[in-house]
Amino acid sequence: MKSIQTLFFRPFHLLFLPLLTVILLLSGCSSASHQRIVRIGHNQSTNHPTHIALTAFQNYINEQLGDRYVVEVYPSELLGSQTDMVQLTQTGAIDYCIASNAILETFSKNYEIFNLPYLFASAEAYHHAMDDPLITNPIFTSTQKAGFTAVTWLDAGTRNFYTVQKPIESPSDLKGLKIRVQQSPTNIEMMRLLGGSATPMGFGDVYTALQSHIIDGAENNEMALTDNGHGDVCKYYSYDMHQMVPDILIGNNAFIEDMTKEERAVFEEGYRLINQVQREEWVKAVNHARDKAANEQKVQFLYPDQAPFVKACLPLHQSVLEKNSAIRPIYDAIQNYNAWYPTTAQ
Repeated sequence: MKSIQTLFFRPFHLLFLPLLTVILLLSGCSSASHQRIVRIGHNQSTNHPTHIALTAFQNYINEQLGDRYVVEVYPSELLGSQTDMVQLTQTGAIDYCIASNAILETFSKNYEIFNLPYLFASAEAYHHAMDDPLITNPIFTSTQKAGFTAVTWLDAGTRNFYTVQKPIESPSDLKGLKIRVQQSPTNIEMMRLLGGSATPMGFGDVYTALQSHIIDGAENNEMALTDNGHGDVCKYYSYDMHQMVPDILIGNNAFIEDMTKEERAVFEEGYRLINQVQREEWVKAVNHARDKAANEQKVQFLYPDQAPFVKACLPLHQSVLEKNSAIRPIYDAIQNYNAWYPTTAQ
């Protein structure tokens, strides 16, 4: 007969092991007691521009400060969903993560400016504005009381409409169509103003919804066509360029503030490296996605007149600015860049 000790030990042992694994994973200890493990989480695959850029950061910090820090990058939601990772960064359980603008908006209303449709007139205006600390600093530092701060931004391209059967060449073409949007009040109102029917849902559910005609289309960058297979179902991709929403790398305040001046300078150079590498890799990835979508998936790329779309969405700008006057100076500064770098849409 098996002993009582054996009968009771095994279930406890099986329950305890996963908890022990998480505790060890999130602890700051390394095999060398003088090294601080720095953990970064994100939700993209290992071949995505985001991961490539974070790996460059990992190598740079390990080379420059390897006697003090060891950077580890965890892709593909290994540390949890984006919401989970933001909370872990907030508490200091991990040190950095990539966060979507929609999540950060729940911590600071300053981030809602990036959700405005047609905020940026062109990719050039977008990049120049995002590189301007006078624009980004009031937004990036607005979450300090929540325990974290944005340290750099990542390009997520332009969001455009793509549909299964009906090409979108004017706002009127959206009438009666069910379009998947991100779960954001701003996006829902955008679709109302453009005449379509907003269908918020998680991104992982979009392919099946398109395939089964629960929705008629969606909106995202070109890589959704190829990396997520949406181009196998949707054959029209319209460059209306309604949003250019950055992804944000956030860091735990306590970790950042605990660095020496010398260490912080090295990390800040690393943040700039992330931005540079990610943007270079993004251009390559988008070009590859366009080529694959056009030649293998037979997606037709369209270039509608952007003006009617912009006009339809302007009331949303006004209502957001009236509710949040703090972002008015940021909005006005972006308009200056729009004047210098006007639309490139055909």
